[in-house]
Amino acid sequence: MRKLANAELNRKSVEEYKKAEKIPVVVVLDNVRSLNNIGSVFRTCDAFLIESLFLCGITATPPHREIHKTALGATDAVNWSYFDKTNDALAQLRSEGYTLCAIEQTEKSIMLHHFRTEPGERYALVFGHEIHGVDQDIVNLCDLSIEIPQLGTKHSINIAVSAGIVLWEVFRNYVNAYLIKNR
Repeated sequence: MRKLANAELNRKSVEEYKKAEKIPVVVVLDNVRSLNNIGSVFRTCDAFLIESLFLCGITATPPHREIHKTALGATDAVNWSYFDKTNDALAQLRSEGYTLCAIEQTEKSIMLHHFRTEPGERYALVFGHEIHGVDQDIVNLCDLSIEIPQLGTKHSINIAVSAGIVLWEVFRNYVNAYLIKNR
């Protein structure tokens, strides 16, 4: 088998990406400190046609060399906004009809493999600080929490990896629903 060249991948231009229909998901970064993680989340949002990325609190914003290093230009395509306070971002999203989902381990977490998106619903997925996770005050504002099952010795996964896992699963849900609807 032969690896495909970039020109054969038929990727969208930035202009085409901005015009493309997005999955109705907003990713919210609640005080994420690592610029490399922020850049990786931009790139993952680009890959799965995520509607928007909200950067909150201490989360840095583009342009920044360290974000660019991992985003590889995704900061030019992905729609993003900055909020000084995560609760302000969530208040806006709630007023726009989004279901607020903390990606966190809580006493009432839904395991990721059991979470299903509902047709016509819009979701905001809140990812937290690398050490402390999603702040409890922010968890309290959310409608539900989604947990990534883990069987090893550690109790957490890197934020950029977590975003990749969760966004892939959410993307898969939307693609499956689209395929079923359009058979």
